[in-house]
This record gives sequence, C-alpha cells and structure tokens, in this order.
Amino acid sequence: MLVIIGYILVCASLMGGYIGGGGHPGILWQPFEMIIIVGATVGALVVANPLSVVKSAVAKATATLKPEPYDREFYVELMMCFYMLTNKTRKEGLLSLEDLIENPESNPSIFTERITNDHHLLEFICDNLRLMITGVEVHQLEELMDQVLETHHADEHTPVSTIQVMADGLPAFGIVAAVMGVVHTMELVGAPPAVMGKAIAAALVGTFVGILLSYGFVGPVGALMAQRSEMTANLYKCAQKGLICCAKGVSPAMTAEYMRAMVSSEKRPSFKELDNLLRSNKG
Repeated sequence: MLVIIGYILVCASLMGGYIGGGGHPGILWQPFEMIIIVGATVGALVVANPLSVVKSAVAKATATLKPEPYDREFYVELMMCFYMLTNKTRKEGLLSLEDLIENPESNPSIFTERITNDHHLLEFICDNLRLMITGVEVHQLEELMDQVLETHHADEHTPVSTIQVMADGLPAFGIVAAVMGVVHTMELVGAPPAVMGKAIAAALVGTFVGILLSYGFVGPVGALMAQRSEMTANLYKCAQKGLICCAKGVSPAMTAEYMRAMVSSEKRPSFKELDNLLRSNKG
C-alpha cells in the first residue's frame, strides 16, 4: 500500500507542478518514446540475466506491493516455536522431534500456519533439526548453517541487483529515445515552427520518462527489495540462533531471550511481553 501511495505522490507532484506552471499534459503522452525506453530496458534485462533470475526479480518487485511478511507477530511466533521445541527436547529428547519434523503441520501450536507457509524457512529449520538428531556436533552445525545463510543471502540479493541495474539503465535509454527524437526533428527542417516545436518537445519527453522511471519508480522498488532482503536475512539469523540454542541444550526461556536479542528494535517484543507469553505457555 505504501508503494502505491508513494507512486501517487510522485505522479501528483510532477503533474501538479507541470500543469500549475502552464504546461499541457497532452504533450507528455508519447507512446512511441515509451516503447523505445521500456522495450529496450526489458530487452537488456533479458540479455543480462537467466530466465530464472528475471522471473525472480519480477516476482520480488511485485511483492513489494504487499505488506511486509515478517512483522512483529511473526517474530513472536518464531520465538514461541523454538521455546516449545527446546522444551519438548529437554523433556522427551531429540528423537521426539522426528514425527514433528516429518509432518510439521501436525502440531500447529509449534509450527504455526505462517511458519509452515514459509516453505524456505520451514525447510531450513527442519533440515537442521534432522542434523541434530543424527548427532552432528554443534560447531559443525553452526558452520554449515553459516554457509547455507551465505548462499541464501546471495540468492536473495541477485534479483535486487538486477532491478537496481535496470534502474541505472533507464536514464540512458531515455537519452537514446531523445536522440532518436532529435534525429526525427532534423528531418522536419523547414517545417513551420509549431511543428518543429512539438517534435522537439516530444524528443525531450524521452529523457524525462527515462529519468522518472528510474528515480521515481524502479529505483525505489529496488531499494525496498534490498531492505526486505536484509529483513529476511535477519529472520534466518534469528532462527539460526534458536537452532544453536536447541543443539546446545539451552533452557527454553533463554532460547527465546537469545532470539529476542537478534530482532531489530522496531519489531522486538519487550522483555515483559515475552515473559508473559512464556509463562502463559508453560503448560
């Protein structure tokens, strides 16, 4: 929603200032300039990236129109998940997790619907719990998780860099469209000044559109994608801390507290809030 509001503000500010200054909005509608700029940019995007990266970039860019998936409540659910996992492990042993790992949906009080719907996160948790059951040492488990998270972060950042490169290229393609418009204007030498003026204005629209799309639309989306990528990385680090605590046999309450310390301040529940939740779930 905020993305749409931002787009509306960008368009309203530009058009309001332009029309208020006496400009005629009709001259800004140059569909062939748009075809040159957008078509060339998309073509360059396809040339520079595998199809899987293009699909991922489009999916993540459109996902910015939706609310942020990892809010305060999601982190609380994740903390409570590991609180109950470590509690179950201390009481019944690691082997008691086998059935739960194979069918996480069987116990929604531990793996809530939001966690099970996040297939990558659920797979990360369950795979490492399986390694614990096999008896892998803690330092080996931690090293392996670091490698997995490093690869995951690289995969998350690839679509972000793709969109950012696309934003960087839009002004250049805007200039290309403007130059082509100037070439067309030179063909009209000798025409009445009104005709020449419209042709020059149409050519300049290409530069305007390229810069606007770059800094007003695509660039901000790339920046938001980068922020969400970092938020995702933080969530996985939080889950990693819970897994390490589970492997070390840390108490359930301290596991939740270690995880709470990994959460950014704006999404971190207070100590009292978390303590009340833990007390209400001790049974």
